[in-house]
Amino acid sequence: MMLEIKNLTKNYGNITALQDVTITLDNGIYGLLGPNGAGKSTLISLLTDNLKREKGEILYNSTEILKLGRKYRNDLGYMPQQQGYYEELSAGAFLIYMAQLKGMKKKEASDRVSELLDNVNLSEFRNKKMGSFSGGMKQRILLAQALLNDPKVLVLDEPTAGVDPKERIGIRNFISEIAKDRIVLLATHIVSDVESIAKEILLLKKGNIIRKGTPYSLIEEVQPYVKEIYIQPEELPQIQEKFAISNLRYSREGLAVKVITKENTEPFQVTDTTANLEDVYLYYFE
Repeated sequence: MMLEIKNLTKNYGNITALQDVTITLDNGIYGLLGPNGAGKSTLISLLTDNLKREKGEILYNSTEILKLGRKYRNDLGYMPQQQGYYEELSAGAFLIYMAQLKGMKKKEASDRVSELLDNVNLSEFRNKKMGSFSGGMKQRILLAQALLNDPKVLVLDEPTAGVDPKERIGIRNFISEIAKDRIVLLATHIVSDVESIAKEILLLKKGNIIRKGTPYSLIEEVQPYVKEIYIQPEELPQIQEKFAISNLRYSREGLAVKVITKENTEPFQVTDTTANLEDVYLYYFE
């Protein structure tokens, strides 16, 4: 399977939200990272055929998705950042309702709902009203609805928003498990969600893909600019003015400040430290 995006452009009046975006996606997880206003939601809306483009092509297995129409949507699963649901509906009833909207037959829908509730560890809550669910439980149900039609292309917009760390790890691991035979595009502000599971990271800034590569390759590129500076706590404001800071921790030598910079770090005591994807994010977006 392949999803090809060629010269994709979208304007809102005089504002260009996306400009000549060109990327190719095949099976696996792609992390889409960028600050607010970068164009992530616009790109997702175009990929899910919810928005009209100014220019460009989106080809699914070499055919324009606008020509494929329903055939493409039948292969598409989408978990929006914000999705409405009736709090009085049970988890099972909500998923059956969504399955009906997708045109699934009654028996097929019932079997698939049971399977997915088991997959997201919510079988025992099938008859519980969603209004009583925690944030993590709601996100797992919304992920389940995106998988109802066993999609080959899965688009996830902030799938762990408002979820505690334990739930986030569970959702992340589940996404990793189901991604083998799918194209998965995962947009998030939580960098750790994609660092360990994405085959490639796409960095989107002001409507442009400014960098793409494996997490490892991107980390390796910024590694020379990641340092740890040891200071006294009262020196922190001075450091904050001068450098991008990705982490703070207390040590025997004082306050250890992880910074990303190409500038001279004298006269501070500096040691090398290991970079991660959060440092990549700060390097390109801060």
